[in-house]
Amino acid sequence: MNLYLGIDFGTTGARSTVIDSQGTIHCETEYTFANNGQQQLELPSVWQNALWDSIEQIPPTIRNQVRAIALDGTSSTVMLCNTDGIPVCEPILYNDARGAAVTERLRAIAPANHTVLSATSSLAKLLWWQEGGHGGTAPTVFLHQADWLAFLLHGKLGISDYHNALKLGFDVDTLCYPNWLTEGIAGAATPELPQVVAPGTPVGEVRDQVGDRFGFPRDCMICAGTTDSIAAFLASGVNLPGEAVTSLGSTLAVKLLSHTRVDDSRYGIYSHKLGDLWLVGGASNTGGAVLRHFFTDAELANYSTQIDPAQESLLDYYPLLKKGDRFPINDPNLPPRLEPRPTDSVEFLHGLLESIARIEARGYQLLQELGATPLTKVYTAGGGAKNSVWSAIRKRYLKVPVETPIHTAAAYGSALLAKQRTQI
Repeated sequence: MNLYLGIDFGTTGARSTVIDSQGTIHCETEYTFANNGQQQLELPSVWQNALWDSIEQIPPTIRNQVRAIALDGTSSTVMLCNTDGIPVCEPILYNDARGAAVTERLRAIAPANHTVLSATSSLAKLLWWQEGGHGGTAPTVFLHQADWLAFLLHGKLGISDYHNALKLGFDVDTLCYPNWLTEGIAGAATPELPQVVAPGTPVGEVRDQVGDRFGFPRDCMICAGTTDSIAAFLASGVNLPGEAVTSLGSTLAVKLLSHTRVDDSRYGIYSHKLGDLWLVGGASNTGGAVLRHFFTDAELANYSTQIDPAQESLLDYYPLLKKGDRFPINDPNLPPRLEPRPTDSVEFLHGLLESIARIEARGYQLLQELGATPLTKVYTAGGGAKNSVWSAIRKRYLKVPVETPIHTAAAYGSALLAKQRTQI
């Protein structure tokens, strides 16, 4: 039997899914990152351990039938490596806004309203590294999280996909790095940019030592990956323009399948190429991480049942754990708004759920105002999809059907990418 493995790296852990050619799931594993005060410099080791453990959990009888593997990672989580693929400084995570310090240089390089014009873009982080000389004087390679994890499997350093590379400035129309980018970053401390291929492109067979360790077939192919939110979109099976997927994980990400492309950095809106269509959307720093900051999972489940989703909350929050958002307000200094806080925990949760729903609705409204295909239906992925009360609140704001697809896991979407081995 031919099986296909997808591995998803999110904010809190890694997950894997193995499917067959019919899309039937044969195995799923989960690995939670240990929260024991690790420094950011140690993150690559954490990720590598998670990768090996996720694979180790898969039964050997399944591993030896895996024909292809694809990984996804958090968008704009980036790292600098030496020419052996060893990280030379701490990675910078997707929501890290230190790139705000190089805003002036970024605006001088990039075209107006370009996707990279954000404090959290991959290019902003690259420029921040350049300004501080963090790569040293030896040659370095700039990689995204998914690029580096795939390198651990296939051994070919410096390969990325055009979903991950979008916020680096890669042009998906011409399928090359534009002159404004290569000329704008040129200098003594310029890292080598990754070669960019279509997501799902076969990159190379699994390394001998990895294949021997885990029992993968010798010709098991490692494919170019994607971002975690696009993997969740692929998992949903959505293929009609006007349909969208909201990922309610630690953060909130919206993606609308559209005939037309929309890019506007003023609001953190960007478009990914998906076949002949465009995946238009953005990602906010609000979401489940805020809820988990105030409530346990048991409290969330219990209090949610006490909320009337048809009743509007009068609490108007902008739920963030720290200042700064990316979409639909692109402002690294946007302050959280979590006051007034009522003494009633149910009322407080109602206000949070309703406020996140308003942010989501405003996001979709903006996409359509700027020319995206009109919204007809929203599918929900991520942990928030399990909360039926929240879904009912969101439906009231979105004014379209809100459904949970059969498959919502990003790891399932990456497994589909490995199975298709086609350009998406």
